[in-house]
Amino acid sequence: MTETLVQAKTKAPELRWVRGAVESLRQDLLQDALAYRPLHPLSGEGPVLRLLPGRAREKLVWTPHALVLAAAVICLLLGLNAPSEQFVLGVVPAIPVVLTLVRPVAAFWGSMAATVVVALAGTAWPWGPSSFWGHLVVLVVCAARTRPRAAAGMWLLTLVLGVLLGTVAPYRLGGSTAAPMFVVSALALLVVTVVKVRREAEREVSEATREVTVQRTVTAVERDRRTLLEERTTIARELHDVVAHHMSVVAIQAEAAPYRVENPPPELAQAFVTIRENAVAALTELRRVLGVVRAEDQEAPDAPQPTLARLDRLLDNVREAGLETEKTVTGAVRELPQGVELSAYRIVQEALSNTLRHAPGATAAVEIAYVLGGLGVRVVNGPPTGPVDASPGAGHGITGMRERVAMLEGEMTAGETEDGGYEVAVFIPVPRVVEDAAAPTGTGTEEEEAAA
Repeated sequence: MTETLVQAKTKAPELRWVRGAVESLRQDLLQDALAYRPLHPLSGEGPVLRLLPGRAREKLVWTPHALVLAAAVICLLLGLNAPSEQFVLGVVPAIPVVLTLVRPVAAFWGSMAATVVVALAGTAWPWGPSSFWGHLVVLVVCAARTRPRAAAGMWLLTLVLGVLLGTVAPYRLGGSTAAPMFVVSALALLVVTVVKVRREAEREVSEATREVTVQRTVTAVERDRRTLLEERTTIARELHDVVAHHMSVVAIQAEAAPYRVENPPPELAQAFVTIRENAVAALTELRRVLGVVRAEDQEAPDAPQPTLARLDRLLDNVREAGLETEKTVTGAVRELPQGVELSAYRIVQEALSNTLRHAPGATAAVEIAYVLGGLGVRVVNGPPTGPVDASPGAGHGITGMRERVAMLEGEMTAGETEDGGYEVAVFIPVPRVVEDAAAPTGTGTEEEEAAA
């Protein structure tokens, strides 16, 4: 028996659809017949209202209410101009028109009742001029304020009413106005439903577009933050490697220094011991603070960090990739602090990568200037001669360059050139004391040379 019921339910989907439609109509037209649904004013954001001044816009937002009241006045005038000149022919159909402003479904049932009253007292069957106009206005307003299924139900009930009245008195007044009502109301409801469905579709598309725009904005912001965090993490790792190396050298030299002097004074030996202890303590704190930026599954690089001495190898690589590059070095070439050389190398590397990506077919020039107060780096490329990538990127490479330059308290400019190319110019200050400390002395012990 259970299987029979299941089969019956699965074999009659149309029946379930009809039952759902009837239940929906019962909910809209009967249970919610007296629901209070006031007609709200316009939002004032329409393309026409936005062109008007403030006072006129405040008044025109009540245009729908004024149109409904004007339709009620027309209904009243049509009743008073009837041949019988009966007051009831205008007042009774006008009341449901006004009622559509607050209770649209109740106004429909009132218009159905007014149709019968006016038909019995009027000169046309079943709809006279006033009741015809009034019921048509009620149907249009209700269709605009209810669901399309409810509007279709109202039209069907109007059809049933017209058929019943035509059956009861087919001979009355020599003609029937039911057919014009059916045709005109059907066309009016069709137009209203199409406009309403189109507006709802446009609203949904607008909301979906707004959501997509917001999501894209959030995604772009999160991507920028993630890229910036990754770049800062990379810089922190490199900073950890550079500073840890120098602190290790200081600790080893402080430990080996007393052995280079025969019979050193106790004060000097104690000073070197203090230097070594402070260097080891600083190195421990540095590893504790900056060491957390390394992932647990990531090991320290075995190869040394690149410097400007490896710049020729980088240029050879980009030439193999198709970028014609020239290098110019001015000033006295000297060894600079490892952090400065590493940042300069990374800046040149990122600038050439951007040229390969965004300026295909262009040529690039790399200029390294060793000046008295620091290091100057300039990378300039010409305009692209090949097809440019459709996705220009988000400028993360430039952001990373600025992060590196800011870390070293330098200056950087980046922008397009007059001929359509791009130029990146950087100056990194290097104090003279730091340069002297970075330069090899050539008199260190084997332990110092091994540590270096």
